[in-house]
Amino acid sequence: MAETVTNWTGRNWAGNIAFAARELHRPHSLDALRSLVAGSARVRVLGSGHSFNEIAEPGADGVLLSLDGLPATVDVDTAARTVRVGGGVRYAELARRVHAAGLALPNMASLPHISVAGSVATGTHGSGVGNGPLASAVRQVEIVTADGSTVVVGRDDPRFGGAVTSLGALGVVTALTLDLEPAYEVEQHLFTELPLDGLEFEAVAGAAYSVSLFTDWAAPGFRQVWLKRRTDQPLADFPWAAPAVEPLHPVPGMPAVNCTRQLGVPGPWHERLPHFRAEFTPSNGNELQSEYLLPRPTALEALHALDAIRETFASVLQICEVRTVAADEQWLSPSYGRDTVALHFTWVEDTAAVLPAVRKVEAVLEPFEPRPHWGKVFRTPMDRLRGRYPRLDDFAALARELDPAGTFANAFVRDVLGD
Repeated sequence: MAETVTNWTGRNWAGNIAFAARELHRPHSLDALRSLVAGSARVRVLGSGHSFNEIAEPGADGVLLSLDGLPATVDVDTAARTVRVGGGVRYAELARRVHAAGLALPNMASLPHISVAGSVATGTHGSGVGNGPLASAVRQVEIVTADGSTVVVGRDDPRFGGAVTSLGALGVVTALTLDLEPAYEVEQHLFTELPLDGLEFEAVAGAAYSVSLFTDWAAPGFRQVWLKRRTDQPLADFPWAAPAVEPLHPVPGMPAVNCTRQLGVPGPWHERLPHFRAEFTPSNGNELQSEYLLPRPTALEALHALDAIRETFASVLQICEVRTVAADEQWLSPSYGRDTVALHFTWVEDTAAVLPAVRKVEAVLEPFEPRPHWGKVFRTPMDRLRGRYPRLDDFAALARELDPAGTFANAFVRDVLGD
């Protein structure tokens, strides 16, 4: 059984992308999903909608699948320290169930409302010099392919490097199995006004389990530093900036009421690692987002390059966040093969004004061979971007193996693969 809407139109979370599909299906069982996939020529999956480009666009003759109607599977194996999670489940629900079992995920993104499957498929990440992207926790993925059959790919499978961060190009991810660890507590310590001049980036980035630097680029340096320290790890000194004296929102002038608890008050991992509270459900975002992931050794040079042109883009910027991500082995991960610094830009909601700023930022970062986040706004030509993924040909071969007719290959995917 499935709910179906014909001639469906809709928008993404931010409202900057309009989608159209011949049909939107919301199946209520795995059998119904298999039947729908096998009977469709063009299919894309609509996740939590937190992408800012056409990655989910099926084309006017295609169909969209929403997994919200499937059982919200969260099966925790406490002995094995793993969890099997359904394709439609979001991180907030997953984290709550995992924590109730006395276990934890190694990391989370800043927003807990995004879907697990969609997050790992696009290379989404949290922060921390020792923490890989969210896909690093995946040990097995279950995919319904174009003929309606299920393919299970685990870490011992040579195809695994292409199966998780897959841009939805291989099929419908119906379940993932993730590694867990014992539950832990985290404190958030905030600091203000960290200078860019003389910045010891590696020391700052390694000062806690997860570190975020925030700046509006209205002036050199960083307005805020968020250190998320695991209480089972040592407390490091932070002599480079002054401690905050009140709770803060990353965007200057915004109230901090919906941010996770700060000022060193310890709490469960899932209530501190995200920046925002799970019980706060964001409305459609009045913003656009871009993100560029560069080799971490180039972080300081890249930050100074941005500082040199900050007056050309600061007027359309709400906030820029700087994080680190450990190297990943997923072939299409923006962190594949290299320890990474991630430069995230939250722009105002004005596409016409933002796109020239995006191009300026991309031009100044070009010498560092940035890899854009797959789900954000970027303008890097795909023929240039393809050269930054040494395993792209392997991924293209895997896509031909699992989806020979290109059922899941929309215009975005075909551009990535060069088809």
